[in-house]
Amino acid sequence: MSFGIAVIDTTVWIDYLRAVSNPETDWLDHQFGVRRLGLTDISFCEVLQGVSDEKQARSLEKKLRAFEIFNAGGPEVARDAARHDRALGARGRTVRKTIDGLIAAFCIREELALLHRDRDFDPFEQYLGLAVIHP
Repeated sequence: MSFGIAVIDTTVWIDYLRAVSNPETDWLDHQFGVRRLGLTDISFCEVLQGVSDEKQARSLEKKLRAFEIFNAGGPEVARDAARHDRALGARGRTVRKTIDGLIAAFCIREELALLHRDRDFDPFEQYLGLAVIHP
């Protein structure tokens, strides 16, 4: 499967920045300069929250701004996330984190593929058509 823009989830960015090698970070490493990569504003916030030093945070922000940063919020995405939550709940699947629901809803709505290392996205892929990159 070929994807245009790949949205990289916080889980992958954290592993990548910690130099953890796994299929997702290896895929990310090989895609720099090959395809368009981005992250949501939510992931941008989460990654920056993981840095305790302001100088380090500014340096990391500069690096992350080299990628597309998508505004994953707004009333339409929020409505879609709530709708997805109900749809998955009806199937016996609980959305454990609202943030993951918002990221999934954004990617589904915008037809963007997500690279992640978080099992909470699996029901979105299985039941709601979230496009996921499987390295």
